[in-house]
Amino acid sequence: MNKQILKDVMQRVETWPDADQAELLEYALEIEARREDGPYHASPEELKGINRGLRDAAEGRFATDEEVKAVFAKFRHGQ
Repeated sequence: MNKQILKDVMQRVETWPDADQAELLEYALEIEARREDGPYHASPEELKGINRGLRDAAEGRFATDEEVKAVFAKFRHGQ
């Protein structure tokens, strides 16, 4: 790995739009997480999503198995 190339790219990243920088950051954090021997630490945004899913589950907002089967049956049979 040529460290100078990495340094050059990282300098150019600072000129990228915020959304592109955020995307690169997500990838970098995923790679970093794979390298760590400890437990995975969810990002604040991931924690919000997890909490939202748990809240939805507690409030019964998910489809039942029967509802899911009915939807699949409808689209498989073109009804």
